[in-house]
Amino acid sequence: MAVDPIQTPPPPPPRSNTYLFSDPLDSHPLWFKPDLFLSPNFDSDSYISELRTFVPFDTLRSELQAHLTSLNHELIDLINRDYADFVNLSTKLVDVDSAVVRMRAPLLELREKIEGFRGSVESSLVALKNGLEQRSEAAATREVLELLLDTFHVVSKVEKLIKELPSVPADWSNGDVNLAEKNVVSNGSIENGTNVRETQSMLLERIASEMNRLKFYIAHAQNLPFIQNMEKRIQSASLLLDASLGHCFVDGLEHRDESVIYNCLRAYAAIDNTSSAEEIFRTTVVAPLVQKIIPHGPSGVAVGTSGDGLENDYQEIKTCINKECKFLLEISSAENSGLHVFDFLANSILKEVLSAIQKGKPGAFSPGRPTEFLINYKSSLDFLAHLEGYCPSRSSVTKFRAEAIYNEFMKQWNVGVYFSLRFQEIAGALESALAATSLIPVHNSHSGHWNSQDLTLKQSITLLESLRSCWREDVLIFSCADKFLRLTLQLLSRFSNWLSSGLDARKMGNTSSNSGYEWAASAVPSDFLYIIHDINCLVTEICGGYLDDVLQLLSSCSIDILDLVKQSILQGGKSLNGLTPLVINAITESLVDEAVKGLKDVKAIATTFRMTNKPIPTRHSLYVSGLLTPLKKVYIIFFACNCCITL
Repeated sequence: MAVDPIQTPPPPPPRSNTYLFSDPLDSHPLWFKPDLFLSPNFDSDSYISELRTFVPFDTLRSELQAHLTSLNHELIDLINRDYADFVNLSTKLVDVDSAVVRMRAPLLELREKIEGFRGSVESSLVALKNGLEQRSEAAATREVLELLLDTFHVVSKVEKLIKELPSVPADWSNGDVNLAEKNVVSNGSIENGTNVRETQSMLLERIASEMNRLKFYIAHAQNLPFIQNMEKRIQSASLLLDASLGHCFVDGLEHRDESVIYNCLRAYAAIDNTSSAEEIFRTTVVAPLVQKIIPHGPSGVAVGTSGDGLENDYQEIKTCINKECKFLLEISSAENSGLHVFDFLANSILKEVLSAIQKGKPGAFSPGRPTEFLINYKSSLDFLAHLEGYCPSRSSVTKFRAEAIYNEFMKQWNVGVYFSLRFQEIAGALESALAATSLIPVHNSHSGHWNSQDLTLKQSITLLESLRSCWREDVLIFSCADKFLRLTLQLLSRFSNWLSSGLDARKMGNTSSNSGYEWAASAVPSDFLYIIHDINCLVTEICGGYLDDVLQLLSSCSIDILDLVKQSILQGGKSLNGLTPLVINAITESLVDEAVKGLKDVKAIATTFRMTNKPIPTRHSLYVSGLLTPLKKVYIIFFACNCCITL
C-alpha cells in the first residue's frame, strides 16, 4: 500500500528591504509630530526652519501632503457619520453652543449698525423728498406766476393794439373816399386807401395771433382768480377783435383786395373762427347774388317765381360764382397758404343756395312730380360737380362731401319716394296689360325706337316698354340702379309667372272669371303662335341690345358688378325662353281638341251607305276638311309670323 507524500506549503513571498529596515506604511517619521499643529503657539515658519536642517524639503512636503490626505479622509468620515446632525444643526455637534454664542455677538453688532444706517438713509430720503417737493411746488408756482404775467402782458398788448384801430370801423370802407377829398388826385387816394386797409388787416392779424396765445394761457389757468378777474377785459377785447375783423373783411371783399382778404383769413384761422368768415362771405357776397336768381321774401314766401325748375337757376348761379366768388376761392385754396381750414364752397355758397331753394322753390324737392323731380335732381348733381371743380385736390373734394351742409342738401332729395312712384308707374302698366281677359294682338305698333313693332301682343309690348322704362335717361337715377335692376328682374319674373300660371290653369281647367287666367281659356292656337313669336323676340332683345344698353349705363361699375348684372338678366331671359315648350304643348292640345270635334261625322258614313243606294263616293267626306281646317289656320299664321317653330 503506497503512502502519499506530504505536500509542503508554498514558500512566502520574499520580503523587501523597506519591510525589514524602514517604518510601517501607516506610521509617520519620528521627526513628524502632528500634535504640534494643534498647539495654540504653533508657527509654521519656525516649524519649517527647525526641520530644514536635517529633513529635505521634498520629504517634508510629501509628509505634509500625506497628512493632509489623511485629514481629508477623517473629515469625510466625520461628516458622513454626523450628517443628519449637520443638516439639522443639532446641538449634538461638538461645541455648537459655544460657536453660536461667538457668532451672535458680531451679528447683533452688525444688526445695530445696519439699523442705524437704515435710519440715517430714511431720514436723508425724507429730507430729499421734501426738498424735491418744495422745489416742484416752487417751479409750479413760478410757472403759474409766469403764465399770469404773460397773460397780463398779452391782454395789455391786445388792448393797446386795438386802440390803434379806427374808432369807427365803418370809416375803413370809405377810407379811400375821405382821402380823395383831402387829395386832389383820385389814383393817389385809392392807393392810400388800399395801404390803410392793408395796414389795418396786418394789425388785425397780429392781434389775432396774440389772442391765440391768450386762449392758450387761459386754457392752462382758467380756474385761477386772477384769470377770472380779467375775464371781462378778455371778452371785451375778443368782441372788439371780431367786430373789427368782420368790418375789415367786408371792406376787403367789396374792394377785392387780395392782401387784405388774405390777412383777414389768416387772422380768422389764428383765432379758430372760420365760421364767422364763411358766414360773412355768405351774407355779403353770395346772398345778394342768389336772391336775384331765386327771389324770396324774408318770411320764406316765394316772390315772383314761375315754376319749381332749377336747371336755369343753377346755370345763372354758376356764372355768378365764376365772376364774383372765384377770386376768394382761389385765395383760400392757394398752395401753402394755410387757409385750407375754410370751406366757402359748402358753408357759404351751397348753404345759401339750399336756403334760397327751400324758401323760394320748396316744390323743387317734392318727388310727387317724378319728371320735374328728376330734372332738378340731376341739375343739382351737376351743380355739385361744378362746385367740386373748384377743389384743388381729392382731399378737398372728400372734405367738401363730408360737410354737414352737403349731407343736408342731399337729404332733401328723397330718391326712395321717387323710386316708389316710378315702381308703381312701371309695374302698374304691366299689371294692367296682364289683367286683360284675353290676348290682344297689336299689328304695326310702333312704340319708340326699340323695334317693338316686331312684337304682336299688347302684353309683350308692354313688358318690353316697362323693361326699357327702367333704364331710360328720364327715369333712371344712378344711385338707385340696384333697385331698378331688381325691378327689371321682377318684371321678367312676373311675365313668366303670368304665362306659366295661365297655361297650367288651362291644362287643369281652372279658368274661371275670378281666377285671373281667363285669357288662357279663350286663347286659340293662333294666339299661342303669337306668344311663341313674342317670346323669341323678347329673349333676343333682352339678351342682346337691351343687355348691352344696361351694361353701357353701368360702365362705371366694377367688372364683378357688371358680371353679376349680366348673369341676372341672362337668367331672366333664359327662364322666359324655357316657357316655349309649354306653349307648344298647349298648341298641340288645342289642335287635337278642335280636330276631334270633326270626327263626330265619321259615325254617319256607314249608316249613309248602308241605308241608301248612293253611289260610291268620289271625293273626301266632310269630316276630312274639319280635321284639317285647324291645321290650315295655324299653318297660315305660322308663316305670316315668320316663326321657325317645329310642332
